[in-house]
Amino acid sequence: MASRTVIALEEMHRFVVRAMEAVGTKREHATALADLLVAADYRGHFSHGLNRLDMYVNDMKMGICNCQKEPEVVKETAATALVEGNNILGPVVGKFCTDLAIKKAKESGVGWVSARGSNHFGIAGWYAMRAMEHGMMGLAFTNTSPLMVPTRATKVALGTNPIACAAPANDGESFVLDMATTAVALGKLELNERRGMDIPLGWGCDEKGKATTNPSQAKGLMPLGGSEECSGYKGYGLAMMVEIFCGIMSGANFGPNIRNWKSTDTEANLGQCFIVVDTSAFAPGFSDRLSELSTSLKGMEPSEGQNKVLIPGDPEKLHMEKCDKLGGIEYHPNQISFASDLAKKLNIEPVKLIGEEKKS
Repeated sequence: MASRTVIALEEMHRFVVRAMEAVGTKREHATALADLLVAADYRGHFSHGLNRLDMYVNDMKMGICNCQKEPEVVKETAATALVEGNNILGPVVGKFCTDLAIKKAKESGVGWVSARGSNHFGIAGWYAMRAMEHGMMGLAFTNTSPLMVPTRATKVALGTNPIACAAPANDGESFVLDMATTAVALGKLELNERRGMDIPLGWGCDEKGKATTNPSQAKGLMPLGGSEECSGYKGYGLAMMVEIFCGIMSGANFGPNIRNWKSTDTEANLGQCFIVVDTSAFAPGFSDRLSELSTSLKGMEPSEGQNKVLIPGDPEKLHMEKCDKLGGIEYHPNQISFASDLAKKLNIEPVKLIGEEKKS
């Protein structure tokens, strides 16, 4: 029997569109955002789905994010492009850039598109997977507000700066890596705070750089790996690499120059990078070899306490299968309360749980 907190994907999609249109967002922009947020929750990345809706609503409500313009290509070659995002919603910029990179990859073998003037674009994997739908490999990167505490420093200087890579194998199998260069994304701390739960030691730190389990006291995030002794310098290095791909290459803000998280006193001007590779331009049999590698890894004996070996993308696949069985996405009750409160503030129809649609 479906949980009382299960919402059909289509219903959540409609709710996001209603919420964004209520604050003046164009229908096509609101739809792009809804596609992204629902995909995030469907894949189990709850930190970047419904949890993020209030941020996008607030950006539009405060007028800090543009709702009328469209992305523009300001410079390009056969295989590259620089895009001005014109301060519109990040998912709209990201979708435009990814589709442009796909077009260039089909023509030139590789498409590399950098964007500036963008905003928070949600899960990076959503863009990488768009390329995979065309039988190609996709990569996506973005810089973010400074939240990471670098190795040997107490103040934040870099963001979570996520990395995504999606590559197609045979029979619907795929490799989908979607990760922050911090120990976790900020949204996971926000979710634990919203649920009234502590965070594991090593996720976040206080203003002095000391690790804390209290999400309310966390003023920064730890690099991937944590402390220097645990190879946190590797996460720090990866974050800086992403900054080069995004902020430095596109001419957008970078590092500590980016506005504070959820600040609405200035434009974000985030930099983003989208790469699409037509694998057929290289050695033949890419999907065959990737399938062979995946099968080999999954066939290994799992370590103690684990049921089976997974590859990047498998946990999300399992979560989607769970959602399909439930008929929708299962949310924490506090997230449902948040959605109801938001609906009241915006004076829109609230989201309906499974079973409630039939009553109305």
